[in-house]
Amino acid sequence: MSAGRVLVIVILGSTQTLAWASSYYLPAVLADPIAHDTGVSTNWLFGIFSGALVISALLGPRMGRMSDAGGGNRMLAGSNLLFTVSLVLLAFAQSMPMLAAAWLVLGVGMGFGLYDAAFAVLGRIYGTNARGAITGITLIAGFASTIGWPLTAWGAATIGWRDTCLAWAVLHLFVALPLNYWALLRPTVTGADRKAMDQPVPIDRPMILLGFAFAAAWIVTAGMAAHFPRILEATGASHAQAIAAGALIGPAQVGARMLEASVLGRFHPVVSARLATLTHPIGASVILAAGGGVAASAFAVLHGSGNGIITIARGTVPLAIFGPVNYGYRLGILGMPARFLSAAAPPGFALLIDHLGGNVLIVSAAPSLSACAALCLLRCPRSEVPRQ
Repeated sequence: MSAGRVLVIVILGSTQTLAWASSYYLPAVLADPIAHDTGVSTNWLFGIFSGALVISALLGPRMGRMSDAGGGNRMLAGSNLLFTVSLVLLAFAQSMPMLAAAWLVLGVGMGFGLYDAAFAVLGRIYGTNARGAITGITLIAGFASTIGWPLTAWGAATIGWRDTCLAWAVLHLFVALPLNYWALLRPTVTGADRKAMDQPVPIDRPMILLGFAFAAAWIVTAGMAAHFPRILEATGASHAQAIAAGALIGPAQVGARMLEASVLGRFHPVVSARLATLTHPIGASVILAAGGGVAASAFAVLHGSGNGIITIARGTVPLAIFGPVNYGYRLGILGMPARFLSAAAPPGFALLIDHLGGNVLIVSAAPSLSACAALCLLRCPRSEVPRQ
């Protein structure tokens, strides 16, 4: 692997870790202290967060077009500026309107700055050889929850949640933004690329199956990210056991991605995706049957492993099936159902936990199994496996 390719992976992996830790994973830790200080209920906060996810979904196709046109550096750097503004607004929020403004700006930042955007940039740079680079950045960013949750919790306990938000904002402005804009490799765009961008992208059978599978899987990811410790406590784990188990998700994601980079890399990425959709239902069965601390850790490892690989699959499967032409735009279209439906996951899971307790895992297993079924209906000829 060339030095330039390693540099791209390290830059995007690092900036993606920061982006996820300070946006998507933020409500799980800060929702309660924000609600306490502002007088806004946590259900309302998760509702606002869902609105931010809807905004990010609407921006997906636009994100893809910008990346396909070679504007990935500006797009990612712009997202860091948006993250900075949103976190500053959140730090000074005193009322519902200010909180809503902060989260809505955050939604725009997520639309242009999370994995789909990074994958689109890699597809623009490396074409069909981007699978290894996609796996590489997710190996690094797989620690976003492991780093983000403890750091955010530590910050909230020591300097307060408002100053913690300002600290994340400083990192976006002075670290991530310069890296994405000036240090990241800039792709070239040919006349053929511009001509291809004028062609419509058909919503055919493979697109529908992939859109459904990713949406079903992402509902579970969104619900778990927002409520994982609470769900484990509902199954019988103590608070300390739940937090300790949650810290295993990041390493489990990274371990699974190392497996994807080695053993599973020999197969079509659809095969990896099918296996990934089965780990959450298996883990749910384990913790519902056994309960308690050991089972909580086992569930965290299984859930994290599947989540780690399905995240890669969102980038590698479309690239393997459709190729690099209009790749970013396809990612934007495929990501829209996932983000729309996952927007309902945080408040939806909150209501289900209130009524079902730990049995919410029975409900969460169903979308994962349906995603597996959709992927099994998708053809993956061995000749289409992208090689590095």
